[in-house]
Amino acid sequence: MNPSKDNLEKLQESIGYHFNNAALLEQALTHSSFANEMKINRHGDYERLEFLGDAVLELVSSEFLYNTYPEMPEGKLTTMRASMVCEPTLAICARTFGLEQYIKLGRGEEHTGGRSRDSIVSDVLEAVIGAMFLDAGIDTAKQFILRHILKELREEQLFHDAKSKLQEIIQKNGLGVLRYELVGESGPDHARTFEVCAYLDDRQLGKGTGSSKKQAEQQAAQNALGTEKMRAYLKSGR
Repeated sequence: MNPSKDNLEKLQESIGYHFNNAALLEQALTHSSFANEMKINRHGDYERLEFLGDAVLELVSSEFLYNTYPEMPEGKLTTMRASMVCEPTLAICARTFGLEQYIKLGRGEEHTGGRSRDSIVSDVLEAVIGAMFLDAGIDTAKQFILRHILKELREEQLFHDAKSKLQEIIQKNGLGVLRYELVGESGPDHARTFEVCAYLDDRQLGKGTGSSKKQAEQQAAQNALGTEKMRAYLKSGR
């Protein structure tokens, strides 16, 4: 079904942003099949906004990875970014707030399952980012990306499980007992920052911070893997 204005209000509530120019959001949700069917002009669908949103998403995700993993080489950063912003994972993120139900599809596309197609859903998500960028600038688009895409992916789906890798190395080589300890908390209740240390027996291996304990533990494990000794174990394959 194609969304009403009331439903668009619900979508804006879900994404945490209300457009100043609602026409941009309408365009971001409009598939070419609907535009053709309704005889909307050739720039009336989401394709140009998707082009813009893709560039904004790449910039924000690149900055995020650059700052999160200060010792990671360019090749690994590129690989990680590609996995974070690929079609299937963007579609997963879009469905967490029900974006697919608001897409305007032509009758044929609707009947052939276009609403459930990852390629369309991910394209629309990028178009919404592009629309948001035009409506309010890079900072607003960035906050949306951090909240609805990168936070979800970094904590649950796409980030390499550094904790598992670190545990595997320690167990294979009989190095001792790995544990994580919360060593600090700061910030207001709605935006806490946690600090965690990874220990091998009583020796600190790495320290990490994050907006959740899980994220801080992953960061601590990632930092531990970056130490000279752990790099040697990884390189040797032991």
